[in-house]
Amino acid sequence: MASRDRSEELLKGVPSHERHFYALTQAIGRFGMRIFTPQVMEAPHWHGHIEANFLTGASMRYEVDGERIDVPGNGLVLFWAGIPHQLVSVIPEGDAPVKLANLYLPIDSFLFMPHIAQLQVSLLGGAIVSLPESLCTSNQVARWYQDYRSNDFERMEVMKMELNAMLRRAMTEDITYLRQPVAEPDEARSLSSAHIRHVVEMVRFILENLDQPISNADVAAVTGLHQNYALSLFSKTMRLPMKKFIIRMRLLRARALLMESSIAIAKVAESSGFASISQFYAHFKAAYGMAPHAMRARYTQMELR
Repeated sequence: MASRDRSEELLKGVPSHERHFYALTQAIGRFGMRIFTPQVMEAPHWHGHIEANFLTGASMRYEVDGERIDVPGNGLVLFWAGIPHQLVSVIPEGDAPVKLANLYLPIDSFLFMPHIAQLQVSLLGGAIVSLPESLCTSNQVARWYQDYRSNDFERMEVMKMELNAMLRRAMTEDITYLRQPVAEPDEARSLSSAHIRHVVEMVRFILENLDQPISNADVAAVTGLHQNYALSLFSKTMRLPMKKFIIRMRLLRARALLMESSIAIAKVAESSGFASISQFYAHFKAAYGMAPHAMRARYTQMELR
């Protein structure tokens, strides 16, 4: 019963028609796609996908981890939805109906896609990218939706392969960054599929165990590699030491809980994996420039909430 109550509390910011895509107790959600008329969201939320948006008939604005991002229409925009995000405005353009296609790609599926390592690292680092309009049309999106609705395994696998090929092609052209990653990956560095697999294993373990004590040894153990090698691989790939990555993910989880729920701040700290309330306050204020209760008050007072 307590688990159900916690799930209901965490889902308060999530539109009811989206909830079946999300896995609250894990980092990884379900693969899915839907086309709908976008509505301003009452509160920020997060989930375990790379999300791809294709908007027609309008432009829109997100708030992503406290930053306002303008999203143009008629192009594929991708971001990691594990970072708290909120649709705060939709601006119709012309007489065409406003429609938004959302594609939900589980983060492990995305990170196993070959030959797009730079893009994978950028999105996990908080980037939001917009692909050139020439690479993805509304007709392509409609065909993908038909593939998804068919419930045919082969058609959905082809759909994922087409998306992978599109992202590979995008990397040979100029990708527009609507939001820059925390750290730019080294363009000259290439990562093998084995490297990506090991980093995926470590990231997944971290995200699924944020509310528990996590040591470097715990994370490295899931790869079967020597601890020092695993840590080196992680930091080279993510451009961030593992300890700092874990703290960043805990802060993102805490920020989302503060915005989405009314649970006590001490419980937010515990659910995000901080060892003490004082440690939580220190990290939170250093990252966001305000105390957790001030962050919650700011969002509570927002007109859009």
